[in-house]
Amino acid sequence: MEQPEGKEGFLLEAAAPKQPGPALDSCEASPDEGLIEDLAIVDKKAVEQLTEGLISHYLPDLQRSKLALQELTQNQVVLLDTLEQEISKFKECNSILDINALFSEAKHYHNKLVNIRKEMMMLHEKTSKLKKRALKLQQKRQKEELEREQQREKELEREKQLTAKPARRT
Repeated sequence: MEQPEGKEGFLLEAAAPKQPGPALDSCEASPDEGLIEDLAIVDKKAVEQLTEGLISHYLPDLQRSKLALQELTQNQVVLLDTLEQEISKFKECNSILDINALFSEAKHYHNKLVNIRKEMMMLHEKTSKLKKRALKLQQKRQKEELEREQQREKELEREKQLTAKPARRT
């Protein structure tokens, strides 16, 4: 007799005595045909005892498995929390790196501004010196022109004095 499948089959196999019988061919009736008739024969007390035996056999393992699964679930929750904390730390590190990049960029531009200010001060000093020099040169030219003008006037005066003057007759 082939073994019946499912819970009913297990119960039937345990309750019913094994009877030697001919093997079923594929042409003969299926093993499920006599199942309903066999169920009626099974004693309710035997079913209860088999059920209790089955439960008492598998229940401790199932309870341990349940506790192990609960523990695993709690550990997973702890791991997820830890992972979230680590992710937030990495995000914080990235934001710190961004802040550091901003500070270094600000320092770079500050140095540029300082250099531009120095150049502007140097150019201001050079222009001031050039203005003073231009003023001195202008004053020198004016002085030279004044001296030339005075020299010409002296020469003209001298020429006038050297030119013959008709004597006045008195």
